Amino acid sequence: MTVQLSAAARALIDSDALGHVVTLDPDGAPHLSLAWVGLEGDEIVFGTLNDQRKLRNLRRDPRISISIEGTRTNEWGLREYMILSGTARVTDGGAAALLQRLAYIYLGPGVVFPAMPNPPRGYVTRVRVDRVSGIGPWR
Repeated sequence: MTVQLSAAARALIDSDALGHVVTLDPDGAPHLSLAWVGLEGDEIVFGTLNDQRKLRNLRRDPRISISIEGTRTNEWGLREYMILSGTARVTDGGAAALLQRLAYIYLGPGVVFPAMPNPPRGYVTRVRVDRVSGIGPWR
C-alpha cells in the first residue's frame, strides 16, 4: 500500500540531504550506498549513470529502504531522521536529465552535471513508499 507523504517528508526529500540507500545482496546481507534523491509525484527517484551493485540487487529483489538525516534536533537532543521503506523499479535511460535536475539542489545553481559530452543514458530508480518512520514530523 503506497503511503501519502506528508509536507514535512516531501520537504526533507526535496532538500540537499543525501539518501542512504539500503538494498539486499544475493546472500541477504544489506548493501548501503548514498544517492541524491528527489521526488516525481509520490515516488522517490535517484539516478545512476552506470550499472551499480544497488541496481543489480534491486532487479533481483526490489525491497529498499532509504534513510535521510534532517537538520533539526528534537526536544530530547536527538537529530531528526526519516526512513522510507518500499518497492523499487529500475528503468533504463533518463539518468542524465534527473542528475542535472538534482545537481542544482546538491551542487548549486548553474552547475552542469554530469560534466561530460554525451553522458550515458543511465538508469532511474523509482521507489513506491510503503512505510515512513524515524524521528520527526514525517507521518
